[in-house]
Amino acid sequence: MDQKPLFPTFPMHFRGLLLLAGMYTIAWSALYKWFGPELLKWMAMGNAELAELPTNYFGSFGILVGLVIFFAAFYPVSWVWLILAGITGKIISAIWFTFGFAPDLSWNKRSVFHLVFNEIVWLIPLILIFLRALQVKNYLNESEK
Repeated sequence: MDQKPLFPTFPMHFRGLLLLAGMYTIAWSALYKWFGPELLKWMAMGNAELAELPTNYFGSFGILVGLVIFFAAFYPVSWVWLILAGITGKIISAIWFTFGFAPDLSWNKRSVFHLVFNEIVWLIPLILIFLRALQVKNYLNESEK
C-alpha cells in the first residue's frame, strides 16, 4: 500500500536539474571566456567586427552563476537563496546578451538559439525548483514551532 509522505519533500530529480543547469551554464560560459571572439564570429555568421565585445567578463560572470546554481544543488532547501541568486544571474545574463551582444551580432538563428536555450529556457525549471524548495523550507520551519 502506497502512502503519501506527511510533509512535502524535495524530489531528487530537482537536484539533478540544478546540477545539470549549473554544468550547462559553466560549459557555455567557459566558451565565452576562452573562445569568445571565435564564438561570436560563429554566432554572427562571419562578421569580423566583434573583437571589442567583453566576452571575457560575460564568460566569467556566467561561470560564477553556473557555480552558484551547481552548489545550490547540494542543499537546495537550506541554500534556497542560492537558487534565487542563480535565477537572478540568468536574468542578468539574458539582459546583458540582449543589449550587449545581440545588436552587434544581428539577430539570427544562432544568437536567438543562445538567448532562448541557454538563458531563458533554464528560468522555467529554476523558478519551479526555487518555489518547491521554498515550500519545503517553510513547512519545515512551521513544523519546528
